[in-house]
Amino acid sequence: MRKVAALVAAVMMSAGVLTACSGGDYCSELQNYAEAVKNLDVKDTEAVDRMQGEAKKLSKSAPDDLKDDWKVVLDYADKAKDAKGDSAKLQELAKADGEKIAAASAAIGKQAKDTCKVEIGS
Repeated sequence: MRKVAALVAAVMMSAGVLTACSGGDYCSELQNYAEAVKNLDVKDTEAVDRMQGEAKKLSKSAPDDLKDDWKVVLDYADKAKDAKGDSAKLQELAKADGEKIAAASAAIGKQAKDTCKVEIGS
């Protein structure tokens, strides 16, 4: 389960120190998302709901080159929520979608740092 927790933390972008943001609504919404995923426990369906709500907002205001990445994050959140905290299902999800969600998260994180001046990390 530790591997799942580590993957989820990386995937869902646990927030560390956030610096000033300079990219409009998307950047300020990105800060809200970072707070929603801070210390996210994927077994907590209410916390996943909050994170998913913030991700939906971001997917609408995201730059065009990140729209597909946000869709990957939202799809992953749907699947994590459907697992209803079941460790075995969450491990399977991490195994099946881990590479795809890691790539999407990396693209989102790079843009956050480069454009919004937001550091996202544990």
